[in-house]
Parts: sequence; structure tokens; C-alpha cells
Amino acid sequence: MAFYNKIKWILGILLIFVLIISTNLIDKNNFVRVRDSVVTIYEDRLVANDLIFEMLTSVHQKELALSVSDTTFFKTQNPKINDNLQALVSRFEETKLTSEEAKVFSDLKKNIESLVAVERQVSNSDYGNNPKIVNHIDELKDNLNDLSKIQLSEGSRQMSISKRAVDTVELFTQIEIYFLVFLAILIQIIVMYKPKDKA
Repeated sequence: MAFYNKIKWILGILLIFVLIISTNLIDKNNFVRVRDSVVTIYEDRLVANDLIFEMLTSVHQKELALSVSDTTFFKTQNPKINDNLQALVSRFEETKLTSEEAKVFSDLKKNIESLVAVERQVSNSDYGNNPKIVNHIDELKDNLNDLSKIQLSEGSRQMSISKRAVDTVELFTQIEIYFLVFLAILIQIIVMYKPKDKA
């Protein structure tokens, strides 16, 4: 009978061990999903939103100079702003883009190139009321606004992924607790059970 009791104990302990290992692996996978989601929110959403804001600030500087016909701005500051816009675009390209975001971003790059090309063609006296420049600036603002909305929706989607992963961890933790209680009761029954001797 001693051998039979040892087997019962070994099976009980092995069952608990397998349960703990399996729930631990599930929890680890869910925590990896949460970590990846948080990293994505920071690197690909918050940083991208900051770059969009900086691009929009540069576009607003152009718009302001255009509205007051500031030819000095277009001679001295505009080339620096164009270089800054290109640098911001390059940094934005390094973020992970969704398909919709890539499409809007492609339009943004084309509109920046078109604006710079039109600015080069326009003489200093024509900056004030040039409808081509105004249209390109409006298109850039629309692109930046669309990209900003995408950042918000993608950030929300990533938060939803994190929330689901955390909810899954909580669910498995509850299931693990119930299962451990069940196993404890089962092991007690197995250990305490003594078969009747056949006389």
C-alpha cells in the first residue's frame, strides 16, 4: 500500500506542477502583449503625434507669413522650415504605419514636395495671394489632421489590446485559483481514501 500512496502523491504534485506551468506560460504571453502594446503606443503613436504637431507648427508659420505677405520670411526662414519639414517626414517614416496611415502619409509627402516646388517657382512679390500655395498649405493641414486622428484611433486600439490581455490574465488567475482549490480537495480525497481490505 505504501507504493500506491507514493504514486498518488506523485500524480497529485505533478498535476499541480503542470497547472502552474501552463498558467504561467499563458500569463507570460499576455504580459508580452501588454508590453508590446504599451511600447507601440509610445513609439508609434505618441512620438508620431509629436512629429505631426511639429510639422503643423511649421505649416502654420508658412501660413502666417503668407497671410501677411512676409517676403523676408520666404527668403530667410522658409528654406529652414522646408529642411525641418523634410527631417520631420524622415523621422515619421521610421514609425510603424498602418495601411491607412501610409496612404495619408504618402499624400502628405507629395503635398510637401508640391508646395516646395511651387514656392521655388513663385517670385517674391507673388507670395501674398498665390492660390496654389494656399491650396497646398490647406492640403497639408488636412493630411496632418487626418494623421493625428489616425494616431488617436490606433492608440485607442492598442489600449484595447492591452485591456483584453490584462482581462485574460485576470480570468486565468481566477480559473487557476478555482482549479487549485479543486485539486487540493481532490488530493485530500485521494490521500485519505483507503480501499477496504478484502477479507
